[in-house]
Amino acid sequence: MAKKAFITGVTGQDGAYLLRFLLDKGYEVHALKRPTSTFSTARIDDIYNDPKIHGVRFFAHYGHLSDGLRLAEIIRSVKPDEVYHLAAQSHVAISFADPVATVMDNISGTINLLEAIRRADHEIRFYQASSSEMFGSTPPPQSESSPFRPCSPYACSKVCCFHLVVNYREAYGLHASNGILFNHESPLRGERFVTRKITRAVGRIKEGLQSKLYLGNLSAQRDWGYAGDYVEAMWLMLQQDKPDDYVIATGEMHSVREFCELAFSYVGLDYRDFVVTSREYERPLDVPALCGDASKARRVLGWRPKVSFPELVRMMVDSDLELARQEKKIGKFISLF
Repeated sequence: MAKKAFITGVTGQDGAYLLRFLLDKGYEVHALKRPTSTFSTARIDDIYNDPKIHGVRFFAHYGHLSDGLRLAEIIRSVKPDEVYHLAAQSHVAISFADPVATVMDNISGTINLLEAIRRADHEIRFYQASSSEMFGSTPPPQSESSPFRPCSPYACSKVCCFHLVVNYREAYGLHASNGILFNHESPLRGERFVTRKITRAVGRIKEGLQSKLYLGNLSAQRDWGYAGDYVEAMWLMLQQDKPDDYVIATGEMHSVREFCELAFSYVGLDYRDFVVTSREYERPLDVPALCGDASKARRVLGWRPKVSFPELVRMMVDSDLELARQEKKIGKFISLF
């Protein structure tokens, strides 16, 4: 019998990569589908619209993370071997604008899933998507033993979720693990995140569709990796005999300015001619530097990142350059009418 997995946040960047990864491993995959009239499947359209996969090895179930009874019903019905909890309001700037919803949604989803798994009649292995933002102002490098000093409502919510997972693991013996993932990007990254905002602008500026890019703090430093590499680490955590918490990172730190310089130079442009800093995009409290020490993941899981920082930037620029070209063609087509 094929293993069964249940994913929350399957239409997000990580969910889309994890879905493909698990299907390639032969899993039957189930996912949570928000009870709305539309289901945003852009990142997984090739799977969602394929009758040989959708309804055969990939199933979507209506439900909401705030509805613990519905989540428990889905868990009882599906009987998954593994649950990957990826869904969250994960944008730091938005968490400052809407802190209550961010904290309530992120925490309630985690506790509802943990309760559903605790009350299930079979063993389920649980993965919680934790975040490097939990370290906040703690100086790099940050490892599993580094203290949490969150600097945003989003980070605070993730610290709470982290400790809930540890509590349920220790109190009830759940096979529950936290993946403390440092920034991970891809062409599927949401356009509100700074990396994708940069590469989208590069493509549009190169094609004459945009003239300037407005950003906040260019000196902020992050440890950026490729999302496709990181979902493998999620899976590896749930294949271990014992649950634990792991930092997943590249161990390299680059500034937003470096990202801009590399992305613009890749298409023959100087970022200084197009990037404008604005206080409008600065956070009330910013995290100066994040760089992960993933030596534990290398030692225990045998995991290492495969895609380098320059390769990641080029991958994202290539994708967004093609997207800008398509936008330009559509614009020209519309102008004919």
